[in-house]
Amino acid sequence: MFNIDLSFIADSCVTDNNTQEYELKCNSCYQENIVSSLECKYNGEHNCVLPITNSNQPVPEDKRNILEIAADGLLSSCFVEIAMEKKECLPGDLVVISEDDFHEIAQVKLIGRLVALKRQHFGLFEEKLPILVRKASDDDLLKIGRNKIDEEKAATLFKEVTKRSNLEMKLVGTHYQFDRKRLFFYYTADGRIDFRELAKELASVFKTRIELRQIGVRDEAKKVGGVGTCGREFCCSSFLGNFKKITTQLANEQNLVTSMGKLSGPCGKLKCCLSFEFEESN
Repeated sequence: MFNIDLSFIADSCVTDNNTQEYELKCNSCYQENIVSSLECKYNGEHNCVLPITNSNQPVPEDKRNILEIAADGLLSSCFVEIAMEKKECLPGDLVVISEDDFHEIAQVKLIGRLVALKRQHFGLFEEKLPILVRKASDDDLLKIGRNKIDEEKAATLFKEVTKRSNLEMKLVGTHYQFDRKRLFFYYTADGRIDFRELAKELASVFKTRIELRQIGVRDEAKKVGGVGTCGREFCCSSFLGNFKKITTQLANEQNLVTSMGKLSGPCGKLKCCLSFEFEESN
């Protein structure tokens, strides 16, 4: 959400080859302005910025070095703690995350003071977090590439087996855990599916633990991504952390009397943005 992307002018005649450096400077300035605005709004009390939801108790600031990341798989949090001191990471960097008995690859989404403010807003403090082990090395990148190739093979086999077995399952995505201990299949279906035989066949081919996860249509839109009717990237895939209940009452209270088709997103559900103006005015 807090990111200025200038990649679209990288090859144009209006800029030189320093687009990436200029983009970093713009984002740094942008985030400093946001932090200053938020801290002024809450009187600059760094140790007590926002209250916990449904509680009058202040949330202290977590002093650990924490980043926000995005990843597929089983990571329990979108926040990770940096294990090594003086380890500099920037948004967009690929990093290796350790949690319990597995390792996963992730992409850095947010760093710095904004992470602390966001965590205070959610009432998070000193909970156990996954650990950022290192930035992805050249060997790690090669492993990611091999995993991607095998994910495509897995997707092809999944479609072949479900078609042969007459299973009404729509594959949304596949994901190989970085350490290859698990292979995830995300799918949508109208009801419950008995996929035990499918899981056995996939496990016999890929020799790893198979996880088949049924997701909803809104999760499908979030995972696949795309551009909405407003011309911007889907809110769910760009910055929304979770889905809120959207009802026609929100549209009625904003005098948005129109067809359901115009109020619905590509997922077929009411657009998440119907709640934005309502929340701002209330």
